[in-house]
Amino acid sequence: MKAILTVIGQDKVGIVAGISNKLLDLNINILDVNQTIMDKYFTMIMMLDLRESNTPFDEIKSSLVARGEELGVDVKIQREEIFNSMHTL
Repeated sequence: MKAILTVIGQDKVGIVAGISNKLLDLNINILDVNQTIMDKYFTMIMMLDLRESNTPFDEIKSSLVARGEELGVDVKIQREEIFNSMHTL
């Protein structure tokens, strides 16, 4: 299964490392990443491959949200099919 991860918050050191290390802990592969700084806000979107992870999606979600809270950023993750259906007219 693939998923879309978004991260938004005040820019500071360690956001990418904090999120990517949590993905490593969960055995989740990053397929694509795009990030930018808009004014003072860090924004990142990732396409993830969850096939090798043995962690249920709800636990992945709560773990990443918790890491985001530790880092002071908003983290959201959606299954690819949900993301696509929400963004298709």
